Amino acid sequence: MAEYELHIGMEVHAELLTASKMFCGCSTHFGAPPNTNVCPVCTGLPGSLPVPNRRAIEMVVRAALALNCEVSSPSVFQRKNYFYPDLPKAYQISQYGNDPIGRNGHLDFMVEGKPKRVRINRVHLEEDTGKLFHVAGGESEVDYNRSGVPLMEIVTEFPPDIRTPEEAREYLVALRAILVALEVCDGRMEQGSLRCEPNISARPVGATGFGKKVELKNLNSFRSVYRGCAYELQRQSALYEAGGTVLQETRRWDDVRGETFVMRSKELEQEYRYFPDPDLVPLLFDATWVEDQREALPELPQARRARFISDFGLPEEDAALLVSDQAMADFFETTCTDAADPKAVSNWMTGDLIRLLSDAKIEIGDSKLAPTHLSHMLSMLDSGAISGKIAKTVFQEMFNTGKTPEEVVEEQGLTQISDEGAIVAAVDQVLAANPKEVERFQAGEEKLLAFFVGQLMKATRGKANPELANRLLKERLSG
Repeated sequence: MAEYELHIGMEVHAELLTASKMFCGCSTHFGAPPNTNVCPVCTGLPGSLPVPNRRAIEMVVRAALALNCEVSSPSVFQRKNYFYPDLPKAYQISQYGNDPIGRNGHLDFMVEGKPKRVRINRVHLEEDTGKLFHVAGGESEVDYNRSGVPLMEIVTEFPPDIRTPEEAREYLVALRAILVALEVCDGRMEQGSLRCEPNISARPVGATGFGKKVELKNLNSFRSVYRGCAYELQRQSALYEAGGTVLQETRRWDDVRGETFVMRSKELEQEYRYFPDPDLVPLLFDATWVEDQREALPELPQARRARFISDFGLPEEDAALLVSDQAMADFFETTCTDAADPKAVSNWMTGDLIRLLSDAKIEIGDSKLAPTHLSHMLSMLDSGAISGKIAKTVFQEMFNTGKTPEEVVEEQGLTQISDEGAIVAAVDQVLAANPKEVERFQAGEEKLLAFFVGQLMKATRGKANPELANRLLKERLSG
C-alpha cells in the first residue's frame, strides 16, 4: 500500500463580539428565545436596507493586522447567492476577489516544539446565517437570531501549508488565542462562536498536483479538527487504494461514531454568482488610522509565550499551554505577582487546575478559584504549614467552594504536623502494630520503608511532615 500525505486548507469563522448585528441594530445575545432578535433587515424583508456596523469593521482590521496582513482600501462587500432555508435573503453579504479587508498574511506557531508558519490568504467580513434544527418526524426548524451576526472568515493560502492533523489542530489553537487576546471573539467553540471548516485532500507521497478536496463542515472543537482530518486521510487513501474516486463534497463529522458522512456536493465558486452589493459603498481606510490600529494591538500570545519563558523561566511546553488561553495566561501572571516560584504556579495550573476545569466542563473565568488562593496555598506549602498531599485536598476544596486556603485548613484541621515529639509517638505506634514488618525491614527488606510511611500518613491523616516522618522512621527502625 502506498503512503499518503495530506494537504489541509483551513476556513475559520469567528463571530465578532459586537452588541448588535452586522447590518442592523438587532442584539447578538446568545441564548435568546428563537426568532426574537430579528428585524426586517436581518430577515431579508423587501424594502429593508443594510447599514454597516463600524465596530465590526474595526475588529476585522485589528485581526488582519495581528495576522500580518495587508489592509485593502477600498474593500468591497459582495452578494454571495445560494438557496438554503437558513439564509432568509437567498444571498449572504460577504467579500470576494482581491479586496477583502485583510490579505497576504501569515500565522506563526509551534507544533511539537518546532516552529510552523501558515500563510493567510484573506481575512474578510460577512454576516452569519440562521441555524437549522432537525426535529422528530423528519422536519426542520430554523432560528434566525444568528442571521446577520458579524462573522469574520480567515482563509489559509493555496497550496496549503498545513500537512498533518497535528498542524491543523495547533493552527486553530494559535488562531483562537489571538482572536481572544484581541477581544474580537470569545472563542466559545461549543456555542458556535468559532467554527472551523478544513478542506482536505490526500495524495500519494511524492505525487504532484492535488486531488479533489473534501470540506468538513462546522467543526467546533480542537479534538474534532484533529480526528476529522486523521479520518479523512484514512478514508481517502483507502478509496484510492481500492481504485475508487474521491468526490469533491461537503461532509459532516460524527463525533460519536468517529467518521464523516456526506452532507452535499461541494459548490463551485461560480455557482455563488458573486457581484458587488449595490446597497453598500466600498470601505476606504486611511493609512494613518490603520497604523494607529496596529500600534494599539495588545501583546499577542506568541510574544507573551516568549516573555513567560524569559521572565519566568518556564519551559516551552508550559508557556505554550498557558498562553493558548487568554484567561489562563492572565490568571498565571496575576498569581505570580504574589508567588515565589512561577514554575510551581505553572505546575498546579497545567496539571490539577486544567483537570478540574475539564471535569467541571467550565472555563477558568467561570471557576471560583482566585489567583490569591493559589499563591497563598503555595506559601503555606513552602513554609511547611501543609504537606504536598494536604495541598491536593486544599486545592480541590478551594476550586469547589471558592474558600481561601487558610479557611479550608482551619475548617478541616489540615495543618501539617511538624512537631518531632508528636511524630515520634505516631512512629512508635505504627512500629508496635507491625512487628513482623519491622523484623523483615531489619533483615534487609528496605523497600518496606514505603509501607511504614504509608501507615504513618494514615495514622496522622496525611498531616505528618513527610521529610521529618521519613527521617524519624529510618532512625527508629535502625535503632
